[in-house]
Amino acid sequence: MTILKQEIRSQKLSITIWSLSIGLLIAACVLMYPEMKSEMGNVNEMFSAMGNFTAAFGMDKLNFGTLLGFYAVEAGNILGIGGAFFAAITAVTALMKEEKDRTAEFLMTHPVSRTRVVLEKLLSTFTIILILNIVVFLCSALSILIIGEETDWSIMILFHLAALLMQFEIAGICFCISAFLTKSGIGIGIGIAAVMYFLNIIANISSSAKGLKYLTPFGYTEGADIINARTLNIGYIIPGMLIMAAGIIIAFINYNKKDIS
Repeated sequence: MTILKQEIRSQKLSITIWSLSIGLLIAACVLMYPEMKSEMGNVNEMFSAMGNFTAAFGMDKLNFGTLLGFYAVEAGNILGIGGAFFAAITAVTALMKEEKDRTAEFLMTHPVSRTRVVLEKLLSTFTIILILNIVVFLCSALSILIIGEETDWSIMILFHLAALLMQFEIAGICFCISAFLTKSGIGIGIGIAAVMYFLNIIANISSSAKGLKYLTPFGYTEGADIINARTLNIGYIIPGMLIMAAGIIIAFINYNKKDIS
């Protein structure tokens, strides 16, 4: 597991910055909740009159007067967008950077197969994403304990589990793309994450576009759906995990036959 450990060590700064940025932003939102709680009734009325805008972000099915409703929107968007971008950047550079940084020749001279290289790169990508989510959850949990608000921790865990699965799916797609790249693909990774996010917004606004929920991992991270159903939507998760698995398999196949410069 030398490659795995080296990948994690090489990204310590990135992990720290992204984890604390997302975690502390969410914590700041939670810490502001007690001051804003009395105004949430007016916020509910304001959003209820905004039509498609509230539907786009699932706010038409949430009660901002509760910590869960507030958390689903504020923390959901921060972790959703931030986590998706981080997963995309981490995965899309995983295999490509050996050629970009001219270290492929050094790596390939060692007695390690390409399959092993891809496997350890994949495991390191998922491990890095997992570390970020653990740090973010701890920041969130600590901030909730500080303000002393009661909450349903089972639903809170489901929020973060859905976000983790979403990031894994985006990572699987971008990891596949990384196997085909030889130069920087950060823009491609961010673009994919952004497209997935906006596909979910379109699906929320238009009933005729609900099928997009099966294509975007943001479909099963909707805070309103998790609160109301008290479970994750397996119907959306299964296609997502299949897409992730397909991306990983393609990455293994292509990297093993790729002409690495």
